[in-house]
Amino acid sequence: MKHFVIIGATSLIAEHCARRWVTQSVRLTLVGRSATQLKRIADDLSIRSPASQVSFQILDFQDRDQIKRLVDQLFLAGTVDAVLIAHGSLPDQKSCEDDLTKVEEALLINGISPLLIAEAFAQQMAIRNSGTIAVIGSVAGDRGRRSNYVYGAAKGMVDRYLQGMRHRFAGTQVRIITIKPGPTRTPMTAAMAQAPKGMAEPEQVAEDIVAGIANGKAIIYTPGKWRLIMLIIRHLPGFIFNRMNI
Repeated sequence: MKHFVIIGATSLIAEHCARRWVTQSVRLTLVGRSATQLKRIADDLSIRSPASQVSFQILDFQDRDQIKRLVDQLFLAGTVDAVLIAHGSLPDQKSCEDDLTKVEEALLINGISPLLIAEAFAQQMAIRNSGTIAVIGSVAGDRGRRSNYVYGAAKGMVDRYLQGMRHRFAGTQVRIITIKPGPTRTPMTAAMAQAPKGMAEPEQVAEDIVAGIANGKAIIYTPGKWRLIMLIIRHLPGFIFNRMNI
């Protein structure tokens, strides 16, 4: 029975990923900060798939000692085939520009925290020469933009760090996957003052993530159109890009 771990399991995208995984009769460990929300999701998944084994763990995403203990305990209990690191927050760019504390918080939860968790799993998977680490970044990390450069910088750090991890594990059985969703209809984006048009549905994004992990893709843009969109945006000359209000 395959064992999947989801960090930030109460996010809507992560929950939809979990719903797809339990159709395969798996062992699933949900990790988050709210026991109440985790129990609700775990109970729902157990009803959907009685053959699956669903449990949950509480974690402070910014406590490196807790992170290390949790990951070590998971591997002491058996193999972890894949971990999906899905937690994060969407800061208000203008508020960050006026408050350094909010900048620090945004960089920690969206950049440093996912990478500490990824590295903790990498330590264990390196010993076993097996496993997949998949981290949800964002298309926002592909190029800094005035509208969200604090969030984009955190996700850009995730992207570059995972590039290095892929290089480290090249030629091994450890897989490192960067997931880059475009704007998606979730509670996080619902708080945006001006939500982008044509946002993806979380079910579609989750389907792309689960399929991409199964296929061992190194980078998953979801929906797929964002691969081309961001290719264009990354290569726009500065004198053109700086005139754009994006």
